[in-house]
Amino acid sequence: MINKSYSKKMNNKIVQLLAILMTFSACMTSQEVPKIDWEELGKTEPWKATEVYEPVPPKVTPGKWQEAPSDAIVLFDGDDLSQWVKPQNDYGVNMEQIEPMCQLMFKTDWSGRAPADWIIKDGQLIVNQGKGGIETKEAFGDVQIHLEWLSPVDPEKEGQQYSNSGIFFMGLYEVQILNNYENETYVNGQVGSVYKQHIPLANASRPPGEWQYYDIVFTAPKFDGDQLVSPAYLTVFHNGVLTQNHVKLKGPTCFIGEPHYAPHPAKLPLSLQDHGDAVRYRNIWIREL
Repeated sequence: MINKSYSKKMNNKIVQLLAILMTFSACMTSQEVPKIDWEELGKTEPWKATEVYEPVPPKVTPGKWQEAPSDAIVLFDGDDLSQWVKPQNDYGVNMEQIEPMCQLMFKTDWSGRAPADWIIKDGQLIVNQGKGGIETKEAFGDVQIHLEWLSPVDPEKEGQQYSNSGIFFMGLYEVQILNNYENETYVNGQVGSVYKQHIPLANASRPPGEWQYYDIVFTAPKFDGDQLVSPAYLTVFHNGVLTQNHVKLKGPTCFIGEPHYAPHPAKLPLSLQDHGDAVRYRNIWIREL
């Protein structure tokens, strides 16, 4: 039988150790966001350690479109970018960047963002390549979103370089946008995936040059101080085909390394990614849940 006095002392020591670790973690995350040395990383290509190429999702033939319901916030209807601004923060490559970014989000002045500078042409919103992503003026938690997008035809491109973009819930949790019609890549990074976390259940891609759509339900993670109370969940329909069925996220989506949760505000802007490809968008609306 374990001595009760000894057990109590051990519990006290564990509590003290956890307090020290939490203090150390707080000090670390309050530091400046570290820079990424891409030249050095290129020598070992660590991102390949989290790329998965099988099983390949089965192909499914998709169906048609959907208009905004009466209670939706219309984010883009072809006229202007009044609901969008330039992001205050960039995307985090790994958790070493994302953790301090999340800490900074508690202090961010969201009113100081510059107007979005993507291109509007013929009622379409086009990624302004090299100018960076855009994010919503308004912050969101749990949401349902609909957006339509098009991959321009470009037979010179392949893999992750063929019409790459993404929708980032809270600027942290990405559903991938990519041309995967007869274009192979790692399957946890193809269209319909929760980037590098969940392989899609099916590949419902239309050919480049044709409009496609997402209907997505996002459940935001909940925190009590530094403690995770409940994780984030995503349900994704691509062209009407279920590709993610209420999947639980491991944390923010990372390009390099494994994710884990870092505390952040309960509501944050939603963002669209500039990955250097002229992906087009239209008919974007969102409903708060």
